[in-house]
Amino acid sequence: MSLHASKFHLVCGYAASGKSTLAQQLAQEQGAILLSEDQWLSALFPDELLTLADYVRCNMRLRKALGPHVVALLQGGQSVVMDFAANTVEVRAWLNGLAREAEVTPMLHFLDVPQDVCWQRARARNQAGRHEFQLSKDQFDKLAFYFEPPDESEGFEVKRHKPERL
Repeated sequence: MSLHASKFHLVCGYAASGKSTLAQQLAQEQGAILLSEDQWLSALFPDELLTLADYVRCNMRLRKALGPHVVALLQGGQSVVMDFAANTVEVRAWLNGLAREAEVTPMLHFLDVPQDVCWQRARARNQAGRHEFQLSKDQFDKLAFYFEPPDESEGFEVKRHKPERL
């Protein structure tokens, strides 16, 4: 057992709400390992991510591969920040299962940013070419449709982030 308790940070919010930026900040502040869904998906499946169904299929493969590694890191005392969009009850259940297996309490960071603000950010990000993936308005809307805000019944400690400047 390690000398310090590992921390497990998760992020949720609409696309372009600031999840990756917050995840990077948390990893740096906590001295944690950062696991970025977008980086892994773009590196492992660069030609396979054309539709939302492709994303779901590839994401399931990634989760299957990374899950045991995340548990081992946490059990070894290493803090982990998962920059995986914990945007649905199903994804949060998977992440909560990893936390239970590792015997740690996860912290869910909810970026409470309005959908229209996030779309404007996504458009700016697309134009600047600063992200692994370009989101069309249709893709953004489909992702937003499936977003489920966290509910206390899921058992997470939730930290709400509501940016002062929008």
